[in-house]
Amino acid sequence: MTFVPAPPHTDSAAVLRAGLWMLGAVVSFSSMAVAGRAVSFELDTFEIMMYRSVVGFVLVLGVARMTGRARSITLRSPGLHLVRNISHFTGQNLWFYAITMIPLAQVFALEFTSPLWVLVLSPLLLGERMTRVRALAAIVGFSGILIVARPTAETINAGTLAAAAAAIGFAGSILATKRLTRTESLTCILFWMTGTQIVFGLVCAGVDGDIALPSPASLPWLVVIGCAGLMAHVCLTTALSIAPATVVTPVDFLRLPLIAVIGLMAYGEAIDAWVLIGAGVIFGANYLNLWVETRKRY
Repeated sequence: MTFVPAPPHTDSAAVLRAGLWMLGAVVSFSSMAVAGRAVSFELDTFEIMMYRSVVGFVLVLGVARMTGRARSITLRSPGLHLVRNISHFTGQNLWFYAITMIPLAQVFALEFTSPLWVLVLSPLLLGERMTRVRALAAIVGFSGILIVARPTAETINAGTLAAAAAAIGFAGSILATKRLTRTESLTCILFWMTGTQIVFGLVCAGVDGDIALPSPASLPWLVVIGCAGLMAHVCLTTALSIAPATVVTPVDFLRLPLIAVIGLMAYGEAIDAWVLIGAGVIFGANYLNLWVETRKRY
């Protein structure tokens, strides 16, 4: 996720545009989950990330050259780019693993905890102040995690742990991105993300000396993963540049019921009411913090 300040007063036309961009992000995230599960039976997560990054790198470079934005690709903050991309690569690999192990709705619900981890880690990594509202939001949000995961010996498994850890990885990526957007363009950030993660994927996938080549049946799914991953970033960033986060975030939450229906229809995954309730609590905690922060700013 990339944070872009929005104007304090947003008219109805801008809200509509932001909502449409967010629907694009919702579709992109959901498409990536379905495509990731489709290729998981043939490729491991490192191979999926490597091929995804190759597709993304070609797209970013092509679009940058066609639009004249290649000039914005710089290397002013190599260390911060590295930290961001390690965090994102780790989180995304865990996410791809989780979608093969537990219901898609549960993965998405746990993914929504990323902003809560940002609240917890921001005072340590960005020097931001932990206010009472932020602390309350974190406590309420983590109670939502308990509702979603319902931790017992039977419910805690590799899939739920991977999804929860993926959220922490995404939080690290968000924090680094917040710093990078002060000086770098989205094109620059995506260029180094995809380029660096090609190397990460190649090293991790090849450590056993065996990198599987995708079959003709898997190639279209890999293209979907690469395109959807980039479009999710672009749509989310564009929406945040048009309207405040308090407007954008509720639309993003539509991912959960959508993926729950997809899981039911495509994979026969029962819709768990507790997952929806817990996700609602997590969303409420996130929204409370966004609403208070927005009122402070404006």
